[in-house]
Amino acid sequence: MTGRVEDTIAALWRIESGRIVGSVARIVRDVGLAEELAQDALVAALERWPRDGIPDRPGAWLLTTARNGAFDLLRRDRSLRQKLEQIGLDLEAQETLTVPDFVDDLDARRNDVLKDDLLRLMFTACHPVLSLDARLALTLKLLGGLATGEIARAFLVPESTMAQRIVRAKRTLGEAKVPFELPPPAELGERLGAVLEAVYLIFNEGYTATAGADWMRPALVDEALRLGRILAELAPIEPEVHGLVALMELQASRTAARLDANRRPVLLLDQDRARWDGVLVRRGLAALERAARIGTQETRHAGPYVLQAEIAACHARAHRAELTDWRRIAELYGELAAVQPSPVVELNRAVAVGMADGPAAGLALADRLRADGRLDGYHWLPSVRGDLLSKLGRRPEARAEFARAAALTANAAERELLLARMRDAADA
Repeated sequence: MTGRVEDTIAALWRIESGRIVGSVARIVRDVGLAEELAQDALVAALERWPRDGIPDRPGAWLLTTARNGAFDLLRRDRSLRQKLEQIGLDLEAQETLTVPDFVDDLDARRNDVLKDDLLRLMFTACHPVLSLDARLALTLKLLGGLATGEIARAFLVPESTMAQRIVRAKRTLGEAKVPFELPPPAELGERLGAVLEAVYLIFNEGYTATAGADWMRPALVDEALRLGRILAELAPIEPEVHGLVALMELQASRTAARLDANRRPVLLLDQDRARWDGVLVRRGLAALERAARIGTQETRHAGPYVLQAEIAACHARAHRAELTDWRRIAELYGELAAVQPSPVVELNRAVAVGMADGPAAGLALADRLRADGRLDGYHWLPSVRGDLLSKLGRRPEARAEFARAAALTANAAERELLLARMRDAADA
C-alpha cells in the first residue's frame, strides 16, 4: 500500500510541482525558497498520506501546505514581510483565500492567476542571466518536477555536478535580484525565445542523445512535449509557441519507427511510416495550422520553429518516402537560413537539395561548409558527405567520411550506425 501511495505522490509531483512552486514564488518572491517550501509540502505528504490516506484533492492539499509554509515564514521573517508589503500584497487577504477554492473555482481571473504563476516561473527559470546549461537544469527541476538524479542521468553528468549546477542557478537568480514577474513587452520576444530554446534543447537531447549507449531518451521527449503544451496554453497567441509544439509532436510521432527489432537506429527514409503515431501527427498538424492562422492574422513572417514544423509536416504528409516533396523542403530550409542563419541549417539544406536536384548539387553545398570550417567537429557533416559521395559512386571517399563521422560522435548507437554505413560502402 505504501508503495502505491508513494508512486501516486511521485506522479502527482511531476504534474503539479511547477504550479506549486510558481504559486509560492509569487508570495515569497524567491524561486529557490519557493522550491524549498514546495519540497517541504512533498515531504509532509510522504509522511502523512501513507498513514491518513490520499486526500480527495491531493494537488490542492500540496498547494495549501506549501502556501501555509510560506505564510508562516513571512510571519517570522521581518525582511520577507517587508518585501511582501513593498509589492503591495495583502497578507490577510491571501490567508482568507482557501486553496481548494483557488484551484477549483472556475472564475477566469483566478484561473489566470495560476497560469500567470507558471508563466512567470518559466521566464524566471530561463532568464538570460543564467547559462544555457543552468536554464535547462532549472527548467527540468522546477517545471518538469524531475529529481536531481534524474536530470543528471539524462545529461550524463554526476548527480553532485548537477546539484551544484542547480544550486548555482538559484543563487545567481537571487544575487541578480531577478524579479518573479513577466518581462516587459519590449523584452518579451527575446525572453520567450530563451524559453522555447530551452524546451527544444531538452526535446533534442531526448530525441537524439548526444552521448551514451541509447540513441533516444523518451523521458526527456515526454517532458519537453509536456512543457511545450503547457506553454501553448499560457501563451495562446504566440505563433512560435504553437510552431514549437507542432515541430515536437511531428518529430515525436516517428519514435516507434526509429529503432529496429534489435534496437538499432533506422534513418528517416528507411522507416516504416505505418509505425508513425497518427495521433501525434494529427496533433502536430493542428498546432501548425494554429500557428499559421495566428501569424496570418497578425501579418507576421514565419519564425524558425514554424518553418521547421513546416519541414516536419512535409515528411508527415508523405505516406511513402519517395512521395516526399524535397523541393519544397529545400525552399523552406532556404527561408529558415534567412531567418536564422546557421551552418547546421545549411547542411540540412544540402541534404534536401541533394534529394531534389541530385547528389552532386547537394555535395557542392556540403563541400562549401567543409571549407568554411565551422562544422569541423560536427559528425553530421562527414555523414552527409559520405551519403552523397556513396550515391555518386565515390566509394573510397564515402568510407573515409563515414569513418570520420563515427569517430566524432559520442553516442554508441549512432557510432554503430555510421560504422555499418562505412562497411556497406566498402561492400558495394
